[in-house]
Amino acid sequence: MHKYEVIIYWSAEDRVFVAEVPELPGCSAHGDSPAAALSNAQDAIDLWIDTATEFGDPVPQPKGRRLMYA
Repeated sequence: MHKYEVIIYWSAEDRVFVAEVPELPGCSAHGDSPAAALSNAQDAIDLWIDTATEFGDPVPQPKGRRLMYA
């Protein structure tokens, strides 16, 4: 399991819980419950890292702290 921050919220438009990984641009997933969205986000993180590694792109290290909100 990775230590990236995951933000989970309800999307009324899509009628699913969305899990976004702010430290990995474009990395997100969804599910019928917060737990499902988190599980799917872990899979999305794995795929994001595998793809970045395959193309030689840098993989950011998890910050291990909350992001700032404005």
